[in-house]
Amino acid sequence: MPHYHKSGQIPHKRHTQFRKLDGSLYAEELFSTEGFADSYSLLYHCHPPTMIQSVGEAQSVQPKIALAKQLNQRSLFTYRVPPQPDYLQSRTPLLVNSDLHISTAAPQQSMTNYYYKNADADEMLFVHEGSGVLRTQYGQIRFEYGDYLVIPRGSIYQIQFDTPDNRLFIVESFSPIEYPKRYLSKYGQLMEHSPFCERDIKVPTNLETYDERGNFSVLIKKEGMLYPFNYGFHPFGVVGWDGNNYPFGFSIHDFEPLTGRVHQPPPVHQTFQSRGFVVCSFVPRLYDYHPLAIPAPYNHSNIDSDEVLYYVDGDFMSRKNVERGQITLHPGGLPHGPHPGTVEKSIGAKETHELAVMVDTFRPLQLTETALQIEDPNYCLSWLH
Repeated sequence: MPHYHKSGQIPHKRHTQFRKLDGSLYAEELFSTEGFADSYSLLYHCHPPTMIQSVGEAQSVQPKIALAKQLNQRSLFTYRVPPQPDYLQSRTPLLVNSDLHISTAAPQQSMTNYYYKNADADEMLFVHEGSGVLRTQYGQIRFEYGDYLVIPRGSIYQIQFDTPDNRLFIVESFSPIEYPKRYLSKYGQLMEHSPFCERDIKVPTNLETYDERGNFSVLIKKEGMLYPFNYGFHPFGVVGWDGNNYPFGFSIHDFEPLTGRVHQPPPVHQTFQSRGFVVCSFVPRLYDYHPLAIPAPYNHSNIDSDEVLYYVDGDFMSRKNVERGQITLHPGGLPHGPHPGTVEKSIGAKETHELAVMVDTFRPLQLTETALQIEDPNYCLSWLH
């Protein structure tokens, strides 16, 4: 999905001999999407990426579903999920369907003794608290508060956090995460009307190349199971790569909001798309400027989708008693809208400083056991008073 990029040493022509100083060949790897039919990158390894030494016993990380079918407005308080030292153990699924898993995480420690690969899904990590470095086969991406990190499925990575205080909002997508197609020219360039452009994208830098033999643990997630693989060579043994399929970062603070004379619908906030959902970024912006404008959103019926809002920071003029890290779920089939009193209160307001991430899914979401443990059971009644 991102624009073409290259790093390190690569041969003049793809699929041709590329030799080391000692005369041996580098190992070429095609890293592609949609089989061979869409975006791809070519990576050149010091040693073949196939050198498996052993495979351990798999363990289930399948979400534990508490409600497979439901029709109710829900509010979840993700900060009630306690922090965990380990990154993978801290990942806690809350809302899931066949297109995506939505999780929260509060890891306290960096990944030091293993690497991770999600073989099922692209991952979108939204950094609510914390900073650090995402290390990948493609290089490093430094991240901080407000960054989206988009990691294509099959990418091997490690995360180094700067402090123990970290909060992540995570979406796993079982189809590729892409830029909205209406933002792109026929050649794939982000166009003038797009709320961000290629200059805003954080590409991997500081390519790390380890020509190193050893015993390297890579935990691979596949179909709800976590498989421990041990490889004979360092997974970051890439000497160079090029292409359009690689991890990247984008800051929500670089999203340029579109405004109008009257209230604009959520698609103007769209940031990413996948086959089963869209992602929108609500950022500080000027309110509508028609003399009779009502800045608060109108009531609307979710006919085709479940709406998930993850509240990051700021004052949300259409909601009462909102906390950082709170999630609201408004399922398809029920109308929802601003809380009582917020419509009149919004009239005359000039700007908002809210910050939120929205995920609209096209299939109904299921709730996990943890989701029920951290929810406000009276949220569905909050429009009465």
